[in-house]
Amino acid sequence: MGPEVRFHLLGPLTVTAGGRPLALGGAKQRVLLAHLLLNANRLVTPGQLVEVIWPGGPPTSATANLQTYVWRLRRLLPDGAELRTRGPGYSLAVDPGEVDAHRFTRLVAEAARAAKDGAPEAALTLLAEAEGLWRGDPLEDLPAAPAWDAELGRLGENRLAAVEERLALQVRLGRHDPAIAELTVLLAEHPYRERLWQQYLLALAGAGRRAEALQAYATARERLVTELGVEPGPQLRALQTAILAGEPLPGPSRTAVPVRQLPADLPDFTGREDYVEELSAALGPAPVVLTGAPGTGKTALAMHVAHRLAGRFPDGQLYVDLAGTGAPCDPAEVLADFLHALGVTGNTVPAGLGRRAALFRSRLAGRRMLLVLDDAATAAQVRPLLPADAGCAVLVTTRGRLPELAGAKHVELPVFGEREATRLLSELAGADRIAAEPAEAAAIVRCCGYLPLAIRIAGARLAGRQAWSLRTVHDRLADESSRLSELRVGDLGVRPSFELSLRQLPPSARTAFGRTAVLGAQDFPSWVVDALLDREGSHEVLDVLVDANLVSLAGRDSGGHPRYRLHDLLRCYAAELLAAEPAAVRRETLSRVLSVLLALAKTAAAGLPPAFGAMTGRALAASPVPVRLVADPLSWFTAERKLLAAAVQLAADAGLDEPAWQLTAAAVPFYDLRGAYDDWRRSHLTALAAAEAAGNLTGAAVLSRGLGQVRLYHDEYEAAARDMKRSAALFAELGDVRGEALAVAGLGTVARVRDRPREALDCYRRALAGLERAEDTSGVAQMRNSIGSTYALLGEFAEAEEWLRRARSLAREIEDPHREAKVLTELGTLHRETGRLPESLTCLRLALSILEELDDERCSAYALLGIGQSLLAAGEPAQARGVGERALRVFRETGNHQGETTSLALLEQAQRRRAPSVARS
Repeated sequence: MGPEVRFHLLGPLTVTAGGRPLALGGAKQRVLLAHLLLNANRLVTPGQLVEVIWPGGPPTSATANLQTYVWRLRRLLPDGAELRTRGPGYSLAVDPGEVDAHRFTRLVAEAARAAKDGAPEAALTLLAEAEGLWRGDPLEDLPAAPAWDAELGRLGENRLAAVEERLALQVRLGRHDPAIAELTVLLAEHPYRERLWQQYLLALAGAGRRAEALQAYATARERLVTELGVEPGPQLRALQTAILAGEPLPGPSRTAVPVRQLPADLPDFTGREDYVEELSAALGPAPVVLTGAPGTGKTALAMHVAHRLAGRFPDGQLYVDLAGTGAPCDPAEVLADFLHALGVTGNTVPAGLGRRAALFRSRLAGRRMLLVLDDAATAAQVRPLLPADAGCAVLVTTRGRLPELAGAKHVELPVFGEREATRLLSELAGADRIAAEPAEAAAIVRCCGYLPLAIRIAGARLAGRQAWSLRTVHDRLADESSRLSELRVGDLGVRPSFELSLRQLPPSARTAFGRTAVLGAQDFPSWVVDALLDREGSHEVLDVLVDANLVSLAGRDSGGHPRYRLHDLLRCYAAELLAAEPAAVRRETLSRVLSVLLALAKTAAAGLPPAFGAMTGRALAASPVPVRLVADPLSWFTAERKLLAAAVQLAADAGLDEPAWQLTAAAVPFYDLRGAYDDWRRSHLTALAAAEAAGNLTGAAVLSRGLGQVRLYHDEYEAAARDMKRSAALFAELGDVRGEALAVAGLGTVARVRDRPREALDCYRRALAGLERAEDTSGVAQMRNSIGSTYALLGEFAEAEEWLRRARSLAREIEDPHREAKVLTELGTLHRETGRLPESLTCLRLALSILEELDDERCSAYALLGIGQSLLAAGEPAQARGVGERALRVFRETGNHQGETTSLALLEQAQRRRAPSVARS
């Protein structure tokens, strides 16, 4: 085994073997090695290498020289690194662990996992090790190479992000003074990086220097507004508001012995994996209320989750049985017990509920504790027990519902599924007995209604009576009239079977219950019941189903409206009831739901910035449409995103091609605004298949155009062009001038991004003519914009400016601020290309203000990117970096890889201009 080999990119390029540096040859050979390392284990073509090694233009002997450098490099490389020839190019095969950039990434990821698991000290150690790998700027001893800009920008950004994370951990652990000292230095170098300002404010406030923290915010805002022309982001603004209001901020962890009051976890806890994950993810500053019928295992699940998450709450867990089903505990007495556990004893425990609650909240400030409040009776009993600190979490169990508990997250616990139920019975009665009589085991859990407590009793009876067969227990449970006495759960709330529950409902509730099966596994809003019954005002029917535990509350959507769902087994039973109805009734029921959903989607889409090329069909809804629900279109689409996708699939499966394609098309403005490209593609493919199977030419034409657009966003240019051409042909066959023009415009955009501006210009002019004939003024404004930007690519700036100004004028005339903002973004780019930097920044900043007002994150990021590029051209690299970092954050959040790469290149160029090295100058 040879000496340990290490490749160092995070600073001057070096290679060591056994800790000793190796000679790497001349500058061009080192550039070759650097490019291969940046693309380790990937194929690199000779053309790419020639461009990097000779950026000013290759000599005639470039190919021969490159082969010589490759030959020399092969001889220099130590064991463990192999420079391979693969087809037309080369690949440097190395273990990623041998490259410092890869080790840095791995250590940062390990630190993130440690922090998430409640081990901040371990995370700090890992981050310190990661930072120790850096010896300067990446490849600082080599000449600049444009091909490296994005990758070096990514490395630099990740380094700074790691420093930010380390400082955030220090602040969280209460090490404020050293963090303040380091942040002061970093902010002098990165004055526009908002996360550094956030940690600086937190550190100052945590050190008791709130006035200085507020002054720091004022300084940050002044710099951002004065020098960049942008307001602070929402997180920084929210932090300033919290400091002003004197609200608790993240504080230091405690070193005292943690409080551990949890009862023991069940040794045979079984199943509930999904709910364990759901509760684990939900636990945070807002209380989580676990509700369900008696016997569903709420307490057992709560204990299991609380024990599982012990590492996340290093200061411990508090537990109380609130006895909500018996004589409910007085919250003042509970608080006294909690305060005793937290070290407050004797006369220091104040009298009165209010004073005890205030002291309790104060004692929990800065701590990370989990409170389990078991068997709560009312929200009034729970409220005084809630901490104010964001580091604490509360898990409440209750048989009823606590809707008046403000801000709470509600999780409804259903009965077991058959597999979980059988697994629990096997744990209790013995796996061999269950395997010997699988049909009887299935019958027992079915008679138990899959209720965990009932299965525990049946299993215990079998365990205590080894001579009994499973058939014996089955026979005793088979009689519905004696089943409850056999299970002996009585007042614990073992319910009758589903059939008995349903028989107690009024006819309208029975009908609505069965018809909910048309929605599949989706949760749904309340208006769906109106559509199912084909009438208005069905809230009382829904209330009956909820009270009967046949339908459960699934929380609230982003618009604050309640949502509902069926348990899996209940949904299966509802499907059986629905199957008994005539086929025509089933189809009509689904059609009504889809038509109302479509009408709502179209109404909501009309309130969003228009997506160029989006088209909808004729209205289908004959039922009343509750348009009040779409008063906030963005929130409505966010809430109904999953339901829309499921509805498209349901419509396609039912052969309802018209609502399938129209629902898909109606969601395009939302998908475009939020960059939801996966939903966009998936729904289009599903609906397109349905439209094609039905011979629906209009649907196929619209969806082909939309599919081409999303493929264009994913850089799939050949496929995008194919879809656009097919769309244009179908619209032409239909005689739809506007549709054909929109498809041709899409072809123009494909040509433009493939660097074929003349071809793009021809398509855009054809599209413009069609849109003018169709009197589509918004489309005309977009085509003027596209034509202007294409002339700019051709260097015909006067012509470009004329078209762009005409586009802006029309956008303002038709009162389309989104279109105007996009034109302003192009004008800003044009002014930068022609050296008119003040005009460029004015246009881009105005565009940004409009787009942020419209809540368009993707287009706002492009405007920010343009501002950064113009600032860089104006000789302001520090300001350019500040804006570029903000754009990068948005591109990463929305999964925009092209924007991310361009932003990273901007950051690298800005960094290089701020501190040019001798080799790069």
